[in-house]
Amino acid sequence: MDFGLAHQTVLITGAAGGIGRGLANAFAQQQAHLVLLDREAEGLAQLAKTLQGCTEVQTQVCDLSSDRQVQDLADALSTRHITIHALVNNAGSEYPTPLNDASDQAMQRWSGLLDNNVSSMTRLTRALLPLMGAGSSIINQASIWGKTGVADFSAYVASKHAVIGLTRALAWELGPLGIRVNAVCPGWIRTEAAMASLHSMAKAQNRTSHEVERDILSRQALPQMLTPEDIADVYLFLASQASRSMTGQSLVASRGEVMA
Repeated sequence: MDFGLAHQTVLITGAAGGIGRGLANAFAQQQAHLVLLDREAEGLAQLAKTLQGCTEVQTQVCDLSSDRQVQDLADALSTRHITIHALVNNAGSEYPTPLNDASDQAMQRWSGLLDNNVSSMTRLTRALLPLMGAGSSIINQASIWGKTGVADFSAYVASKHAVIGLTRALAWELGPLGIRVNAVCPGWIRTEAAMASLHSMAKAQNRTSHEVERDILSRQALPQMLTPEDIADVYLFLASQASRSMTGQSLVASRGEVMA
C-alpha cells in the first residue's frame, strides 16, 4: 500500500532495534527519506546496510537525555535545511521497578525510566519543532500499559500514561501550527525488551515464561504475539495525510487485548 510518503523526511528514534528497526524498514519501503537516531552506533550502521527502498538515509548516534546532543542534532538538520514531515518518538526503556525494591538505586531507576520515556521525547520534540510545519505529524510511542496497569512495572506504566497525556496536550498546543500529534499503544510484541519483561514477570510469579505468554495470548481476541511488522502500517497511516483529521488520539494495536 502506498501511503504517499515518498521523498518525505521521517525521523525515527530508537531505530537500531525492536520496533524502531521494523519502522525504519517500513518507511524505507515507502521511499521516505530517513533520519535514524539511536545510542548504538553499530546497530545503526547494520540497519542502514539492510534498508531497501529509501532514496536517502542518515544515521546519527544521539543520547536523547542530553540537551547538548539533541540541540546539536537539531542545528545540524537546520543547517541542511531539512524539514521533518514525520517525527516518530519511538525510543524508550522497559524494565521492572517493584515498589519493594530496597536497593539504593531504586528511585534512580524509577526516575531514569520516566526521563528516558517522557522527558527525552519532549526534549527532542521541542528542539525539532522549528523544522516542522503545517501538515507534519508527530507519533509518540505509548503502550497498552498506558491504558491499564500491571504489578512491578510502575515506572514504565506511569511513563506510558504520561506519554498519552503529553500527546493530548501537544495536540492542542501544536494544532494552531497545523501539526498533528498522535500516539500508538502496542500490545505484546516479540522484541528483546518485551520478552525481557515477560521473563521478569514469570520470575516474580514463580512461573515459566511459557505459562505467562499463554496467559497473555488468552486475553487477546486474536491470540498471537505481535511482531514489529504487524503494527508498522499504523505508524505509516498516522504519518500520512490519510490521517489528516486525527490528532490527540492513542491508537491501540494489541490484537484485542485492550479495546479502548
